[in-house]
Amino acid sequence: MSKKALYLLGIAITIILGTFLYLKFCCNCSEKITTDDTPKTVSTPVQEPNFVPFVLNGPGIEYQTHDNLKFLKNSATLIIPVSDSVINGIQKLKTFLVSNPQQKVTITGYATSDETNSTTFENLGLARANEVKNYFVSEGLSEKQFSTKGEIIDKWKMTADTLLGPANYAFDTIDSTSTSAATDEWTALKDKINADPLILHFNTNQSKETLTTLEKQKVADIVKYTEHVKEAVVLAVGHSDNVGNRDSNIVLGQKRAVFSKNYLSKNGIDATRIETQSKGPDEPIGDNNTSEGKASNRRTVITIK
Repeated sequence: MSKKALYLLGIAITIILGTFLYLKFCCNCSEKITTDDTPKTVSTPVQEPNFVPFVLNGPGIEYQTHDNLKFLKNSATLIIPVSDSVINGIQKLKTFLVSNPQQKVTITGYATSDETNSTTFENLGLARANEVKNYFVSEGLSEKQFSTKGEIIDKWKMTADTLLGPANYAFDTIDSTSTSAATDEWTALKDKINADPLILHFNTNQSKETLTTLEKQKVADIVKYTEHVKEAVVLAVGHSDNVGNRDSNIVLGQKRAVFSKNYLSKNGIDATRIETQSKGPDEPIGDNNTSEGKASNRRTVITIK
């Protein structure tokens, strides 16, 4: 074989060997590497605003501010002071109601299901609604243009242990055609209160502050009646047993009546609308010869005058 042939054969073998080695060891290097260059969208949690607006929205009035009335958890006492922006809204409401005497506002108070109701109202939401109403009245608004409701809900927006604005305000027109029916309703409620009056019993020379569920309901009925019948007067009459002299027992009965008045005034009844009297030992309902009878005579009876 000539040198030229050997040379050409060597070139051919080199090409074949090179191709083999390339296919065996470098083929993967030629594979296309694909990457997902699509921009990733990172979802950011939406932060809810940490406020509940104070909103007055009715025919002829529209007001809103991010601040609001506030209550501590488990409490029916309004946190004072109230912000200037809320007071401005209340004054606008006052102007509106004075100009529109047939307008009525229903205040619905809210409380959460895990809160404790230590008031005499049937629920904490109703107690808060009455607290808001009383604050409005203290700012010069007419009590007769408000009614109250209470609702228990699962949760409400809070900051730490403070509920933000747990109340709603609904506007309506007073229907004069329903006056007669309403009068019948309040007459029936007065009859109910006086037929089975609230009676607070006392230990000797002591006062009682803890009420039963039934007693709390009776207080709620009295509050409801006085809210809607503006000329109503509550009468608290104190009584005693016959231990000691009559004059001392008259004084003791009066102290019990005054205590009951103060208790009622703390739970939604204007103190100026509560009269007190004392019958001392003069009207016993139990036998003063027994301890049980004496205990039943140490009482205050609360009715609508």
